[in-house]
Amino acid sequence: MNGQNRKDVMPGKEVNIVLKQDQRSGKLTRGIVKDLLTNSPTHPHGIKVRLTDGQVGRVKEIITPSS
Repeated sequence: MNGQNRKDVMPGKEVNIVLKQDQRSGKLTRGIVKDLLTNSPTHPHGIKVRLTDGQVGRVKEIITPSS
């Protein structure tokens, strides 16, 4: 799942985000969502979040647990 819809991104979910300094390279950082920083229901570049470790970036992928 991509992270463009706010309803799909919730605190506690594991996600891959791209940090501001990694936007050119596209390097992804994995973490657990602490706060949602984007207020609009959708965003073309991904919902901006703060991870539990304090890093801020836009969600590129929501990690779904494999069954």
